[in-house]
Amino acid sequence: MDTTPYKDQMQKATSYLEHEFQSLQIGRASTGLVENITVQASYGDMKIPQVANVTILDAQTLKIEPWDKKESKNIEKAIYDAEIGLAPQNEGDYVMIKIPPLTQDRRTEIARKIKIMWEDTKAQLRQIRQDGMKTTKKLLDDKEISEDQNKINENNIDNLVKDFNTQVDNLVKIKSEEIMKL
Repeated sequence: MDTTPYKDQMQKATSYLEHEFQSLQIGRASTGLVENITVQASYGDMKIPQVANVTILDAQTLKIEPWDKKESKNIEKAIYDAEIGLAPQNEGDYVMIKIPPLTQDRRTEIARKIKIMWEDTKAQLRQIRQDGMKTTKKLLDDKEISEDQNKINENNIDNLVKDFNTQVDNLVKIKSEEIMKL
């Protein structure tokens, strides 16, 4: 049995976790903080990078310049509505965001979010493992593979899950340490 589809699914789950980490407000400017925020623009709902240029001015400041200057108010409202702990300042032609320094309460809240993301990713990996085990069991029941091949398939899937669990654990550990150091 080819484990590539399961490996691809596990890689997607891990990549999604990394992507979610980028959107965490950890006390320094990152375009990832606003890239998933949807703006109700005059021409439809769009993500901020689709309606504006997002730049990092310094470690604590983001500048969002809409291509249509009339969208500044909509961008400002979308950021407020996203409730991500940022206070945008509409300067007319652009929106400035000053990233506040992390307080201990905010660090604890972010650590809690990281733990939830970690648990969700682990649950996804377990589900993928179960799907793989069901597939190899079905192949065995349908007499398409031998008992020995079934054991090999199960071991391959288990090893794959162990590798990805280790990778996810390391990502979470690194991010948690980063949050506490800032």
